Amino acid sequence: MTVTKRPALFALLALLLASLGFAAPASAERIKDMGQFQGLRANQLTGYGIVVGLAGTGDDSLDYSTLGMKGAVSRFGLTLPPGVNPALKNAAAVMITAELPPFAKPGQRLDVTVSAIGKAKSLRGGTLVLAPLYGADGQIYAMVQGNLVIGGLGVGAADGSKLTVNVPSSGRIAGGATVERAVDTGFATSDWLTFNLHQFDATNAKRVTDAINAAIPGSASMIDGASIAIRTAGNGDERMRLMSQIENLTVNRAEPPAKVIVNARTGTVVINGAVRVGTAAVTQGKLTVSIKESPTVVQPAPFSRGQTAIEPSSEISVEEEYRPVMMVNPTASLSELVDAINRMGVPPGDLVAILEALSQAGALTAELVII
Repeated sequence: MTVTKRPALFALLALLLASLGFAAPASAERIKDMGQFQGLRANQLTGYGIVVGLAGTGDDSLDYSTLGMKGAVSRFGLTLPPGVNPALKNAAAVMITAELPPFAKPGQRLDVTVSAIGKAKSLRGGTLVLAPLYGADGQIYAMVQGNLVIGGLGVGAADGSKLTVNVPSSGRIAGGATVERAVDTGFATSDWLTFNLHQFDATNAKRVTDAINAAIPGSASMIDGASIAIRTAGNGDERMRLMSQIENLTVNRAEPPAKVIVNARTGTVVINGAVRVGTAAVTQGKLTVSIKESPTVVQPAPFSRGQTAIEPSSEISVEEEYRPVMMVNPTASLSELVDAINRMGVPPGDLVAILEALSQAGALTAELVII
């Protein structure tokens, strides 16, 4: 057995770093790709329901599915006698989730996801009985009903063997929900629009503000490094035209902060183009430990009534490869940093340790992020 730090496919890491670009100049981006207007967000909806029509793959006699079925049939004037708990193998209790997009109006359709919450083996062939969908405020915003489309398959044989493809206990209903209530975003009544950047960056906030003011003089001002306030007036048509104009303005995005992202579980290292390295001396060793097992069979003497035995024999050797100290010169670009790493010839696992040491020594001008 040999335990060694073998060089990994370092060329793959170099190719990944090279694909990020070597200090490429900033390119113009649309403002709509850098953030979004406040209030124009989706809202999550959830609900509880019963799926019926299953081919014996339901929840059987679970209490919550039984109670759910009693509630469903009570709407039609049918009341089950007290103490009667039917075995509902053809029904299943499910959770329903959907996303209500901004400006959704009553009557519009939504796609929903239906997932079993009990022991149901499969929802294939099931129909969801009419159920409400609630928002975070406890109000009903949609009603859902329809036939499920299942992308999975589960079958079982008489001897207990089973075969499952994908997840048969979850499915979707395309356009199965109908919006019953609209969400008030305040879009039509506010005198200001707020544009929020995806990430806090004072430079980008300034550039976006300047671009908006260049197109619409005196209309925009920075709230902070992530939000820009835009003065507006008029009806909804004028506001939407203003938003469309702003979204399609272009801005030269600022260079991001220098970061080195290290995934300690996979050994993946990603370095962005803003990283700089100062002068440092680095040495990296390679230790190989070899364990050779040579067991021997020991036979007893004739007529000794002894037993054949195996005698272990181990040989351990340690070899350490000598590597000289390498000087890392100050780098001005990502390409020079990649060249310095390649000259050292270290695998990604050792590269993580070297980057951490450079950061501790103050020679790495970047934030080291370990995930």
